[in-house]
Amino acid sequence: MQINLFAEETQLQRLSELGDSLEKLNVIDFESFRPLLEKVNCKERKSKAGRPSYDVVMMFKILVLQRLFNLSDDQTEYQITDRMSFQRFIGLSLGERVPDAKTIWLFKDTITQKEIIEPLFNQFTAQLESQGIITHTGTIVDATFVDAPRQRNTREENNQIKNGEIPKEWEKNTHKLAQKDTDARWTKKNDETHYGYKNHVKVDADSKIITDYATTSANIHDSNEFSEFLGEADKVIYADSAYVGKEIPKHVENRICEKGYRGKPLTDEQKESNRRKSKIRCRIEHVFGFITVSMHGLTVRSIGIKRAEFNIGLTNLVYNFCRYTILKRKEVYMG
Repeated sequence: MQINLFAEETQLQRLSELGDSLEKLNVIDFESFRPLLEKVNCKERKSKAGRPSYDVVMMFKILVLQRLFNLSDDQTEYQITDRMSFQRFIGLSLGERVPDAKTIWLFKDTITQKEIIEPLFNQFTAQLESQGIITHTGTIVDATFVDAPRQRNTREENNQIKNGEIPKEWEKNTHKLAQKDTDARWTKKNDETHYGYKNHVKVDADSKIITDYATTSANIHDSNEFSEFLGEADKVIYADSAYVGKEIPKHVENRICEKGYRGKPLTDEQKESNRRKSKIRCRIEHVFGFITVSMHGLTVRSIGIKRAEFNIGLTNLVYNFCRYTILKRKEVYMG
């Protein structure tokens, strides 16, 4: 059998011709995140024995893949080993050693514990600000549920957790406690029951880029983080009627949808005003729709709010990566 020394190059070229979606992410300067990511491997090696650590930018790209396709650690290892497009994206050649599931988990856990994901998000947001992509001519705020693995607790245990207490039986059994999420909460909305957390986001109306976010348990009202989101750069605020009554800075124009009440329904004029506002406000639903469909949903497999903050922060950052690539393609198309 004749060996084709250029088989890998030929195959990658064919992938590009067929439209490798991951190549579109090459417009992002992943190297710019290296200084922050280097904090993950801040320990000095005492000797040269053993294998060196994997490159931090490559490991970060693996987390981007994992969130983009909503993969578990084991599935991430398998898919990178199996797919040339994944290997090319993270910078591996055919036959090079792929990080295993435990290595991926450890890198992710270290980023979580060192709280690096929010600085990474803020750095990319600053890059978009400097390029004029984020305009601040209009700001939209909303929140969406992030479901977590449901806990099988007794009613008494749930009541103790709500009161900030840890059931005594769990304290005695550390292995059981490690598998219990004492931060997630139950809530009900429109006859749907949710357990987990909420992703509160602030979106630039023109670009549909997420410019800020916050993570809370699911039972916290959507408007809870509203005042923290508004700053000096914001000019106009759009939101649904759940945010009615929240204090708004004087320099910000209020375009929050009005709410009707029992015995005092909305007038035709108010309904028409809401329709006009909703034409802009609904753009945030495009954000949640992209995360749900194109990124295969937003859920957390982890336990505790700290890991939920990481997962939600990474989701928002990866969404911004994808949105940025779309905006750059439009920019090229428009000339």
